[in-house]
Amino acid sequence: MRHKEIAIEEHQLSYGKYIFGFVASVVLTLGSYVAVTKFTGDRNVIIAVISSLAFIQFIVQMLFFLHIGEEKEPRWKQLVMWFMIFIVLLIVGGSIWIMNNLNYRMTPEQMDQYLKSQDSL
Repeated sequence: MRHKEIAIEEHQLSYGKYIFGFVASVVLTLGSYVAVTKFTGDRNVIIAVISSLAFIQFIVQMLFFLHIGEEKEPRWKQLVMWFMIFIVLLIVGGSIWIMNNLNYRMTPEQMDQYLKSQDSL
């Protein structure tokens, strides 16, 4: 009977971790939303705040939802995590590069012509 009680206590503790992780994620997301919608200061400050909150949310999700650091063989999960970070940075960096390149190459006349062609549809 004691074994069941220990299993129930461990199960309840894991719910507590999930609830804390969920609340922390919601608070960080709302913090980012408020920073974008209400802050009227310097653009670089907003970007720094959003980036900081995103990094903190990344850590919260790794610890409370993916349980990084609690597994028996952490090397495999770390390898997968670093590969995932590389792929995400590659996708985000490539997307930003492409968007900046398109913005640089598109003249105001081309934008006006494109917008007019979209209005006629």
